[in-house]
Amino acid sequence: MRNFNKPVIWMAFLLLWCVIPVYAQKIRWNKVKVLVYTKNGKGFVHDNIENSVKAIQELGNTHGFHVDVSNHPSDFTDQNLAQYDVLIFSNTNNDVFDTDAQKVALMRYIQAGGGFVGIHSASGTERNWPWFKQLLGGTFDWHEPGQSFDVIVIDGEHPSVAHLPKKWKRAKDECYYLKEMEVNLHVIAVNDLTTIDKVRERRPITFGNKFPSVWCHEFDGGRAWYTSLGHVKEDYNDPQFRKHILGGIQWAVGKQSGRNYSKAHTTALTEKNQHP
Repeated sequence: MRNFNKPVIWMAFLLLWCVIPVYAQKIRWNKVKVLVYTKNGKGFVHDNIENSVKAIQELGNTHGFHVDVSNHPSDFTDQNLAQYDVLIFSNTNNDVFDTDAQKVALMRYIQAGGGFVGIHSASGTERNWPWFKQLLGGTFDWHEPGQSFDVIVIDGEHPSVAHLPKKWKRAKDECYYLKEMEVNLHVIAVNDLTTIDKVRERRPITFGNKFPSVWCHEFDGGRAWYTSLGHVKEDYNDPQFRKHILGGIQWAVGKQSGRNYSKAHTTALTEKNQHP
């Protein structure tokens, strides 16, 4: 009979459990409240915003969570944001805040354990604000012309892609390339660049023939999920894409422990605190 070292076996099991993401927690959707933010600064504004808002509202109606919608940066205060489990930046773009105090309110919300979801052009939001770029995971650089291409699912257990095939064929979308990307991102899916025919300019070679398109990470006390997909407004009528967004919201909600503003340490925007 083999003499198994039980402490070693249990230690190995615990280490394995720690490094493999666990998505088993159930969400009490009737306790979830989200804010969909749609503000755009000067520049291009997507025509998909109305459809994206409708999709999230209908997801809320179906699953029982509450959805508020705003394009007013004045809603970014401690008192207002504290009620939300997730802030969803749906196709926001360029500068979306009027004051430093509004930016500080977003920072404090995340530091208090808030959740963040970014959809498509949200990566083009606040391109000169280092903290926001770190929260989202990078900042928009450029994209290929809209066309069909494949998305390869890397983490098939993640709730935002668990319903999808290994190769998710996009009938028409934009392949986004981001820069200044964070190094601690958990990549969920990547664009397969070998399936792209129309090329606008030289592609980045950092990831070879792939480029991350969906990811999540824990950041500055909170949780952030981002998808670069969802360019055409018809996407938001697609049950698969809606479930993609719902899974991102689910991950961002996390353990539903509420916001703890005693952990929110930022009181003013400074050069130092923009690089957590």
